[in-house]
Amino acid sequence: MAYDDQLAMRLRRVLVARPSVTEKNMFGGLAFFFKGKMFCGIIKDELVVRVGPDRYEESLSEAHTRPMDFTGRPMNGYVYVEPEGCRNEKAVKAWVERGAEFVATLKSAKPKKSPRKRSPAKRKARAR
Repeated sequence: MAYDDQLAMRLRRVLVARPSVTEKNMFGGLAFFFKGKMFCGIIKDELVVRVGPDRYEESLSEAHTRPMDFTGRPMNGYVYVEPEGCRNEKAVKAWVERGAEFVATLKSAKPKKSPRKRSPAKRKARAR
């Protein structure tokens, strides 16, 4: 099991009210994006929430949370919410709102430019 399917279902039910949210498989888990920025997700059986630096300490003071340390070093502004802290939709919704509120304050991600493609004739001429 890459991530908790039950938690994913609860998260998706909460996110139905946000049609602009996109979902993507990442890091062996699931990530959700708003305005091109990740704001929550699931890794194994834990909810990941991007709460931002201003609400980081406050969020860590809540039950069933800990710093997100996916790389072995805590990531400021991101928290893990243990399964006990997101067992029902009400709890999941509160965390989703916190993450979405923070990401709404950020500038939208710029679309990535695709590499410029040259026509076959230009490639041939350049190869000479």
